Amino acid sequence: MSIYRTHTCAELTEKEAGQKVKLSGWINTKRDHKNLLFIDLRDHYGLTQCVIESSHKDFKEAEKLRIESVIMVEGVVVKRDAETINENLPTGKIEIKIENLTVLSESDILPILVNSDEKFPEDLRLKYRYIDLRRKKLQYNIKMRSKIIKSYRDKMWEAGFNELITPILTVSSPEGARDFLVPSRKHPGKFYALPQAPQQFKQLSMVAGFDKYFQIAPCFRDEDSRADRVLEFYQLDLEMSFATQEDVLNTMTPIVLKVFEEFKDISGKERTIDKNIPHITFTDAMEKYGSDKPDLRNPLEIVDTTEVFKKSEFTIFADAIKTKGHIVKAICAPNTADKPRSFFDKLGNWAVSEGAAGLGYIAFDKEGPKGPIAKKLTEAEINEIKTICKAEDNASIFFVCGSPKYWEIQKFAGSVRTKLATELELIDQSTFKFCWIVDFPFYEYNEDEKKIDFCHNPFSMPQGGLDSLLNKDPLDILAHQYDMVCNGYEICSGGVRNHSVEVAYKAFEIAGYTKEQVDTKFSAIITAFKYGVPPHAGCAYGLERQIMLLLDEPNLREVILFPPNQKGEDLMMGSPSEIDEKQLRELYIKTVKPL
Repeated sequence: MSIYRTHTCAELTEKEAGQKVKLSGWINTKRDHKNLLFIDLRDHYGLTQCVIESSHKDFKEAEKLRIESVIMVEGVVVKRDAETINENLPTGKIEIKIENLTVLSESDILPILVNSDEKFPEDLRLKYRYIDLRRKKLQYNIKMRSKIIKSYRDKMWEAGFNELITPILTVSSPEGARDFLVPSRKHPGKFYALPQAPQQFKQLSMVAGFDKYFQIAPCFRDEDSRADRVLEFYQLDLEMSFATQEDVLNTMTPIVLKVFEEFKDISGKERTIDKNIPHITFTDAMEKYGSDKPDLRNPLEIVDTTEVFKKSEFTIFADAIKTKGHIVKAICAPNTADKPRSFFDKLGNWAVSEGAAGLGYIAFDKEGPKGPIAKKLTEAEINEIKTICKAEDNASIFFVCGSPKYWEIQKFAGSVRTKLATELELIDQSTFKFCWIVDFPFYEYNEDEKKIDFCHNPFSMPQGGLDSLLNKDPLDILAHQYDMVCNGYEICSGGVRNHSVEVAYKAFEIAGYTKEQVDTKFSAIITAFKYGVPPHAGCAYGLERQIMLLLDEPNLREVILFPPNQKGEDLMMGSPSEIDEKQLRELYIKTVKPL
């Protein structure tokens, strides 16, 4: 038996009435009733009411203690009177009559309150994260995080995967984001890199013959933080030998659905899971939803109306189509034609704030089509647009016109789609909707450097293999790459890997790498591929994003134990920090102030 407690603060019930017990925890609240002092004692597991009489030798000390002080109490379990029972607490039918009280640690004045729903500034919460974490909601979130990760780990073992651990100190590679670099003391002028993902290591595990690998892997990317992205995160990383794209999707889809089914209601809201998971090509997703991570809870879809406007008298669109190659995208919003003018003006102002010239529309009210655009179209053209958009009476159709280059106008149409659905409260908050996005472009054009770049993962297999690389326009080549999306968030990214040395050299050549550069930068994997490599495929699931979705939290920081702030600073530990001259010399480093 522990010297500090016989029970936790969530265990005691009427069954233990009359027993002498010992509890330890934090003072959550105190209530002074003159002759009696009530203390709600809290630990990780729950809350128990304790009471001490004014005649008790420890009463004065208990009275002066601040909340969040840590104490140990010994006493007898007593049933509460009927009128004082708290049905909202598992321990609400009993209390502890204190016989001995020991102060284990006194608390100073708190910078933030624990037993309160009051909202405090994020930087203050992060500076005193160890106090913030005592709050009931965060305790719950972190416990749920642990359970979700365990559930994934159990299911991966059940599916025949081996849990392998890959190195943290590795080599810099072009994964799409900036690396965190670690200088080497023993090798002056050289640097390790923290892994953006264990990509090469998991592929090398397949070369080594392990067949099925997974890992709860830490990943590091030196990029700007935002609500759904932090510098350091964890992913369920996996790889399979002798596997196709469909093998990976068919293996992982039921695992993800089982985890979401298990935890779908942990936010306190009852939610359903749509188990119909469509496979949508990247091109269709961009054209139909304006995003490669579409929120399928949003019923609105984007429609192309370019051909109608091309032949119309609405010269703003018609001239842009004919002279600039622009296209016109439309989004139909039901039951909006009878909205006040301010509704349409507000949307127009929002579009301007997003960098657009405005937001044109046609409203189909009882008196017929209205709006600036309707005045410039013939009845036949309006009817054609209405048919294309499947618009019913009292609907409004919103239009955006712009360049399709780099999906520019499609992305803005996607923003309009989201804005409309949000304003009209069309997004079903009670369900999880998934999809797989497939057939991503293999390459993209880098405007800044005026060169072809890998669009996503340079280790993926191009569709058509070497023949595509030799005979197709690089920007027309598709990749065996796939993302899983849930409610508008990318929760997984993966691909069929390139296992051919010849294909690898050619793929990197198109992206501007010489054979010598590939041999130097990817020496381990290129060399390994020369000694027999199985076809393999895999993916990685972002764990924090899924936990955030399941807990219905708007920010990843609410599901991470010790997160940085938006600037990537750990205000609690004071990192990043300066290091002294001695350390810099040991690492052969000189700091240079930015211009």
